[in-house]
Amino acid sequence: MGRERSKSDASELSPQAAGHLHARGISAITSASVGKEKHNLWPSEAAVSDVVGRLMEFWGFKRNMGRVWAVLYLSPDPMSADDLRHALSLSSGAVSMTLSELGRWGVVRKVWVQGERRDFYTAEVQLWRMISRVFSEREKTEIKDAVEAFEDALAKVDKLRTSPDPKVRARAELQYDRIKNLLELAKLGYRLIDALVSTAKLDAEPLVRFLLGSRSAQPSA
Repeated sequence: MGRERSKSDASELSPQAAGHLHARGISAITSASVGKEKHNLWPSEAAVSDVVGRLMEFWGFKRNMGRVWAVLYLSPDPMSADDLRHALSLSSGAVSMTLSELGRWGVVRKVWVQGERRDFYTAEVQLWRMISRVFSEREKTEIKDAVEAFEDALAKVDKLRTSPDPKVRARAELQYDRIKNLLELAKLGYRLIDALVSTAKLDAEPLVRFLLGSRSAQPSA
């Protein structure tokens, strides 16, 4: 018969075990108070979680992703899935799915609490690191796809600029110029986001020059 690990054994983690957890991206935390009582949200926590949830939804994410992240961000201690379920009145399935999605984006990480068998979670607290990761993995990808689509459309309409039909040529010229403007704007946006993610600084001068140039090129009424 195997020996059950006592609470005192569980409260101590060997360097080898700690290294194994760290290699898996799981931190170890010692806290006698973690997971011992239900986490009831303060009015401030409820308000912030609702606001962040709405902002995340506006940004194209699920509202619960914002709510769960905000509660973890404001919590002084790591929280379990059951803590989050109780605090936000969500189902176990909803909490599990939300934590999984947040983990994929790198804005929530799993931690190991000594003496606890359950998984616990904490939020990424470096806000710029979190935002820049989203910009890098989502916005840059979308803009890159747009650049490729504009280039493909430009190549197709370019063939019609030599059509023997004057109406087709005129329509093709108009579309060529306007798609080219969209392509230049997309490329500029990609460079701006790339610079923003790399340096945390945004130089808007190229965008201003582009927009002013486009405006001056518009035919007068």
